[in-house]
Amino acid sequence: MDLADSYARCRDLHREHGRTYYLATRLLPAWKRRHVHALYGFTRHADEIVDRTESLPPQRRAELLNEWSERFLAGLRGEPVDDPLLPAVLHTIAVFGLDLADFDSFLRSMAMDLTVTRYPTYDDLLEYMEGSAAVIGTMMLPILGTDDVAAAREPARQLGFAFQLTNFIRDVSEDLDRGRVYLPEADLARFGLGVDDLQACKDRGSTTPEVAALIEFETARAQEHYAAAAAGVTMLAPASQACIRTAYLLYGGILDEVAAARYDVFERRATVPNRRRAAVAGRALLTATGTAVPLPGPRLDREAILA
Repeated sequence: MDLADSYARCRDLHREHGRTYYLATRLLPAWKRRHVHALYGFTRHADEIVDRTESLPPQRRAELLNEWSERFLAGLRGEPVDDPLLPAVLHTIAVFGLDLADFDSFLRSMAMDLTVTRYPTYDDLLEYMEGSAAVIGTMMLPILGTDDVAAAREPARQLGFAFQLTNFIRDVSEDLDRGRVYLPEADLARFGLGVDDLQACKDRGSTTPEVAALIEFETARAQEHYAAAAAGVTMLAPASQACIRTAYLLYGGILDEVAAARYDVFERRATVPNRRRAAVAGRALLTATGTAVPLPGPRLDREAILA
């Protein structure tokens, strides 16, 4: 596929499936946007293989993911690839010298989704999120630009964790439909809960006090990741700060919506209203470079919640 067409295909995927992130990306300089779209296209397509082929036997789904991974590896070796997305991804990797270990880690986490449906502890979940989320942050750093890669790396990883845990909190019901639970079993047990309790809330379309307390606990945990990521926004190149500031505040805004719904993630899907999305993006453009990003939502104390 023509390189320009491949970038356009990645952009279309991003616009269709990543509304919040796509809006934030619009605030980047034009020359950077297509590279962000390329990374999104890469990660989205792998996710689609895992999540949109559920009618197929697990072995066939694994084969599809492996076949696509092999095409990617062939492209890295300089072999021609017959794929609508990979030319843009391979070009972006070459332009910025992206760390291939991040891509390997990401694909390993995608493969985990084919067989792993529960996570005993938060450390186990973090191991998965290292490949599915933290490496996205480190992939992005060379594109966004920073004067101190070493200092910016950990905040970028933490922002990946924050975004993904936010998604897991919001999407408990959807993940149950796929037979997956990303909230750690140890956390459920801490509140006297099991997966059956989550399924009962889904079936009823509303939460219980115990499940709401669990979601509040996970929200506090996500906010810790946002706090650890906050300093990284001002470490980025000035032209990239409005983009990541917007993404930070809009994803954090999902937690605000969850809190406003009294931590009921079953009655409706938590989304940030369009008017607020536009206002956040507008303010980000007007915010002076180097301004600290405000932490999302009320600061919750997990230990106090548990007491």
